[in-house]
Order: sequence, then structure tokens, then C-alpha cells
Amino acid sequence: MWKNFKTWYQEHFYNREEQLREIYLDIKNHDVEINGTDYFLARAMIPDIPEILGIERAVYGGQTPWDEQAFKSELLRQKDRLYLVLRRNDNLVAFIGCSLNNHTKDCHITNVAVAPTFQNHGLGYFLVNAIIKKARQMQYDKVTLEVRVSNQRAQKLYRDIGFVDDGIKRDYYYNDREDALNMTFDLTTVGNQKEELN
Repeated sequence: MWKNFKTWYQEHFYNREEQLREIYLDIKNHDVEINGTDYFLARAMIPDIPEILGIERAVYGGQTPWDEQAFKSELLRQKDRLYLVLRRNDNLVAFIGCSLNNHTKDCHITNVAVAPTFQNHGLGYFLVNAIIKKARQMQYDKVTLEVRVSNQRAQKLYRDIGFVDDGIKRDYYYNDREDALNMTFDLTTVGNQKEELN
């Protein structure tokens, strides 16, 4: 009897959950307008990696916290990772990535970076809200991230969106051992986030 119930449950609920997950993670590439400027939003693909690394170098003083292999590994994980890119005139100008834990209902933002010449144009705000919307659609409980304790500008952006401080990770960053501030966005409360992503 238990075996029959388990089979029935998997056929009716587990598969349904997987189907919904695939639907929500199927991003249609499309034009978006952010603060009066047109961009092209797409799911990141392997050929985007060199430009993603270029943005990392520009943002992190010539360093790439993640290398080509790390990004390739992430992008190949279609069921529990989501990476988005923004393009302007066919140039990649910003990206964001997250891991999706269906068991803990936690969407963890792993990377977000905007090319220096496109910073302060609302791209980071747009991308973080796009991930929040996806996590909300998937009925997750929270969105989490880490940010350098010295990066006050990013912390302000995240707090403006609705993230709250949630502890410190000591010596978190590999290259200089700087501490990271954990931040959490609670999706279980009624939110007032703009629905930024189709």
C-alpha cells in the first residue's frame, strides 16, 4: 500500500512540481526597459562566459572570483541554477546568478555584477528583483546572499529592495579573507516588489 501511495504521490505531485519548476525557469529572451533605456534580457549560456569574466575583471580590479570552469559548471545545471544576462547594443553589461534549493525553499544569489559604465542605472536593482520574482513564483521561502562588509553601496541597494542583515561569515572571501554579511529577503511575508520579469 505504501509503495502504491508513493508512486501515486510522485506521479501527481512530484512531477507537477518539476513541471512548474521548468516553466518558471524557462526564461523567454526579450527586450526590457530600465529607467528609460532598452536592454535585452536572456538566460545566460556558455558562449556568454568570456563577457561575464570580462565584467568580473572590470568590477573586481582585474580579478575573477569565479573562473571559466566554475561558470560553465553552474550554467550546465539547468534545474537548480538560474543565470540571467542583460545586453545593451549586443554587449553584455550585467549578470546575476542563483542556486535554487527546492528542499529548503532557499534561492541563494551567488553572483551579481554590473559593468562599471552601467552602474547606477538600476540594472542591479532590476536583476535582483527578477530573481526575487522567480523565487516567489516557485513558492520559495527566502532569497539569500552574501556581500562584503566593506561594500556599503551594495548593502544599501539590497536593503532598499527589502533584504535584512542576517549574520556575519568570518574570513569568507578567498582572496583577502574579508568577512561577508549575510542578507535575507523573506518571501513568506506579503511583498510589494514590482513584477519586473515576464
